[in-house]
Amino acid sequence: MAVIINAMKSTLSRTIILALPLMVANLVQILMGVIDAAMVGTIHSDLLAANSLVNSIVTIPFVLGMGLTMAIAPLIAAGIGKNDTKEAVDILINATIICGIIAFLLALALSLGADLIFYLGQDEGVALVAKPYLKIIGWSLVPMLLFLALKQFADGVEVTRLPMLLSIYTIPLNIFLNYVLIYGKWGFPRMELEGAGWATFISRVVLFLLMAISLLKHSRLEMYFRNWKEHFRLRKGIIIKVLKIGIPSSAQYGLESWAFSVSGIMVGWISAQALAAHQIALSLASTSFVIALGLSGAGAIRIGNNYGKGDWYMVRDVGKGVIVLSMILGVTSAIIFISFKTSLVQLFNKETDVIALATTLLILAAMFQLSDAVQAVSVGILRGLQDVRIPTVFVAIAYWVIGIPAGYILAFHFDLGAKGIWIGFLLGLTASAVLLTSRFRRIVAVQLSKK
Repeated sequence: MAVIINAMKSTLSRTIILALPLMVANLVQILMGVIDAAMVGTIHSDLLAANSLVNSIVTIPFVLGMGLTMAIAPLIAAGIGKNDTKEAVDILINATIICGIIAFLLALALSLGADLIFYLGQDEGVALVAKPYLKIIGWSLVPMLLFLALKQFADGVEVTRLPMLLSIYTIPLNIFLNYVLIYGKWGFPRMELEGAGWATFISRVVLFLLMAISLLKHSRLEMYFRNWKEHFRLRKGIIIKVLKIGIPSSAQYGLESWAFSVSGIMVGWISAQALAAHQIALSLASTSFVIALGLSGAGAIRIGNNYGKGDWYMVRDVGKGVIVLSMILGVTSAIIFISFKTSLVQLFNKETDVIALATTLLILAAMFQLSDAVQAVSVGILRGLQDVRIPTVFVAIAYWVIGIPAGYILAFHFDLGAKGIWIGFLLGLTASAVLLTSRFRRIVAVQLSKK
């Protein structure tokens, strides 16, 4: 028994050590959006509503691109598990080129189609403010997705502190740029929401450049980049391998994010104040989600490594351990949201109506923290097993058969408004958690039965 307990402690410790830098890096990235929302929200709720509207629109293309990068770390981890590191740079370069092309096309589409924002049934004043912000944030996807591709490579070879530290370094830059561009300080014009957009764009460009330079100069990665120019060409086999995992991963995150984005648009049909409250609660819920996403990434890497070795007992133990950690994380987030709900909401806005609704939505967010953390981690450990197709179907059912329809009916047929939409989130996330964890247990049980 003591041997088993010690083995479990070792497994959990390795996962936590790997996960912590991923969590911090993800948290820092989401903090850029939270900082933008908090700083423009102090001016007027319409700016906060415009910020929410643009985030709802941009989230969909962003996560589609992000999903492609998610193929990089587990593929590299599986290769290392097989003692095959030759493909690592090929995977990095081909995946980065693909992500760069797709990011450019997504940004171009957002820029050219910005006028569509006036046809989403939103408040006209909010839409007018949101249009230029949408264009700027759209183009910021290019450096951000390129950074994420490089980050996934670093995560796959377990150099996780580097992207974490670089992400932390960009936060003071983002705050400074927000301050001078939003409020017009130090001789800069007062740009308000557009200023927040430019601050994000510049910060993301700097982050990508720092990441690229740091990878090439990192001592632990010298073996990968010694002859990196020889790998700088497209390889059909590598591209297929990346897309085979990346496209379903994009679909998974896209289906989830699309659900939240459509929900944001539906909330905008209610009122600008409701949309502002929705953005506050969503910003806070997203913060806890990206922490879970860091744990998910660690799970994908550790599962991928043991999957490459063919060690299904370790796959089982790591998977169980990561799910337990996700449950602890979810409960902790829920306690924080409930305990400090009013104080957290007031960081974003001081308008009485907005604060009252946002506080209620944050309580509903607390109720789905456990499900959200478990389903986020389950997606990751299944991706580590390179199992992405069936989980994509499960995600589609959870959000688009259960969550969104339930939210719409509760909001507009039972007159629950934004609260009804957030109850839909609770139902969808719970369904996703149950389906995905069941899938993992089934796969592991089948493999162990063959031993």
